[in-house]
Amino acid sequence: MSVVAEYISSAWHFTSIWEILAVVFAITYLLLAIKESIWCWPAALISTLIYGFLFFDVNLYMESALQLFYIVMAFYGWSQWRKNDNPKTDLKVSNWSYKQHLTAISLVALLVVISATLLRNTDAAFPWLDSFSTWGAVIATWMVTKKIIENWLYWIVIDSVNIYLYLQKDLYLTTALFIFYTLMCFVGYYKWKASMTENSN
Repeated sequence: MSVVAEYISSAWHFTSIWEILAVVFAITYLLLAIKESIWCWPAALISTLIYGFLFFDVNLYMESALQLFYIVMAFYGWSQWRKNDNPKTDLKVSNWSYKQHLTAISLVALLVVISATLLRNTDAAFPWLDSFSTWGAVIATWMVTKKIIENWLYWIVIDSVNIYLYLQKDLYLTTALFIFYTLMCFVGYYKWKASMTENSN
C-alpha cells in the first residue's frame, strides 16, 4: 500500500496546474464527442492549446506540432457539425470501405517513416512512436469531423501508444487520461454504432 501511495504522491508532484486543466477539457471533449455534441470542439480547442506547450516542453515535438492540427480541426469540426446540425441535413455516423482504410493506413506508414527519419538525429524523444501516434491521430481526428465510426478503433491503438509515451515523460495525469480515453473508445464505438443503426432504419 505504501508503494502505491508513494507512486501517487510522486505523480502528483510532477503534475502541473496546466496539465490538470488540459486533462479536464480533454475529458470534456471526449464525453461530448461520444454524445455527438457540437460543444466537444470548443473543449478540444482549449485542451489542445495547453497541450501544445506541455508536449514541446518534454521534447515530444511531433505531439506538440500535432496540436496545431488539432486547433484547425477544432474549428473545422465545429463548422461541419454546425452546418449539419438540423434534422434534414444532420451529419450521420457512417463507415469507411476497406479501400479507404488501406489508403489511410498506408499514408500513415509513409509519413511515419519520413518524419521519424528526419527526427532521428535530433533530441526528439521516441521519434518512431511519436511519429506514429501523431500521424495516426491526424487521420483519426479527420474521421471524427466526418463522424466515421472506425475512428474509435483507430484511437484505441493510438492511445495505447500514447500511454507508454506519456508515462516515460512523467506526464502521469495525462497517462491516466489516455487510459480513460482507451476505455471510453469502446463506449464511443458502441454509442455511434447504435446511432448508425438507428439512422439506417
